[in-house]
Amino acid sequence: MSNRRTFLKSSLAVAAGFAVGHITPVSAGSACSYPKGIVYTRQCPGKWSGKTGGHVPNVKVEGDTVTITTTHGMSEEHYIVRHTIVSKCGKVLGEKTFKPSDAQAKSVFDLPDTGSKYAWDTTNLYATSFCNKHDLWVAEFEV
Repeated sequence: MSNRRTFLKSSLAVAAGFAVGHITPVSAGSACSYPKGIVYTRQCPGKWSGKTGGHVPNVKVEGDTVTITTTHGMSEEHYIVRHTIVSKCGKVLGEKTFKPSDAQAKSVFDLPDTGSKYAWDTTNLYATSFCNKHDLWVAEFEV
């Protein structure tokens, strides 16, 4: 489990660090801004073409509450391991780890209130979904 955590933290840092100052996947259309073979998106599924439907995080924002769902089966052999919300500079604003026995991969986060509406660095945030077989998936969203 420690190696998985290290991989996830490293992947998030690479993804967030690479996105700063670059065109993001949402605004880039089909251009792939994340390192290939490490981070996957709806626009750039790489070797996992055809797997976007069950792996890209679906994000719903209602006020300061963010719900992330991944429409992916949950079994001992194949499941979503983790969801996170990350700011553009790489600060983790919320995280949830799943077990294969969980009914679904669904996370609900209250965005932190630290005195100003958006105390983090931007109104654009990233939702991640990590699958034990199909790697790290990212979706950019706006609050």
